[in-house]
Amino acid sequence: MHELIDIGANLGHESFRHDLADVLDRARRAGVVRMLVTGASREGSREALAIARAHPGFLSATAGVHPHHATELTAEGEAELRELHRAPEVVAVGECGLDYHRDFSPRPAQRSAFERQLQIAADNGKPLFLHQRDAHADFMAILQPFDGRIGPVVVHCFTGTREELHACLDAGYNIGITGWLCDERRGLHLREIVRDIPADRLLVETDAPYLLPRSVKPAPSHRRNEPMYLPHIVAELARDRGEEVATTAASSTASARRIFKL
Repeated sequence: MHELIDIGANLGHESFRHDLADVLDRARRAGVVRMLVTGASREGSREALAIARAHPGFLSATAGVHPHHATELTAEGEAELRELHRAPEVVAVGECGLDYHRDFSPRPAQRSAFERQLQIAADNGKPLFLHQRDAHADFMAILQPFDGRIGPVVVHCFTGTREELHACLDAGYNIGITGWLCDERRGLHLREIVRDIPADRLLVETDAPYLLPRSVKPAPSHRRNEPMYLPHIVAELARDRGEEVATTAASSTASARRIFKL
């Protein structure tokens, strides 16, 4: 069993409210030694911090506003985020970024919220935990003026093309890989490009409860993803990178510890 760090788990999701202790226990028994609880809204970021505080040494948190909730980032919302980031348990700014696939928030609001959170990261020096879907050009353009002013950048749940991957790598960004890799309908292109990611910039995550790996056998009777499935993702990732599972596990864990100061 290899020591793994899940850099993105939405443990504040309502589906975990009835059995979170069991979920955490299953993760530990699967070799997951640390997890980042994703904060993706004002309320969700408060909850992520509370969950992390209840499990010191095992859970940390992010605090941010996802593009779906971009209109929440008023002046009051920004002040609240900055206050949350005073907590040592909060180790990254985000989840934030752009999502033009669903457009749940107007695009100008998404861009404004993204820029405001990049400024928070520039001010506090914490890593960024970023979301991008169908918005690559604007995403990179908004990030570019912050080059040299922000700490490490993690492009969470990367699902883009080879060209987009190399643009992120050329910019110095780190890449998070999820169970999207295991989806025979949508993830086949990822299998072909993950070996391009340098070992010291590769991170792994479940994005639980979303993105249950479709190649898990036997398939669970439900669709809820859990951190205990992280070893399955790492095994598939190692195969596609042409390396031993122990190698992928060790490098991704070392990268997570370094980037998030765990």
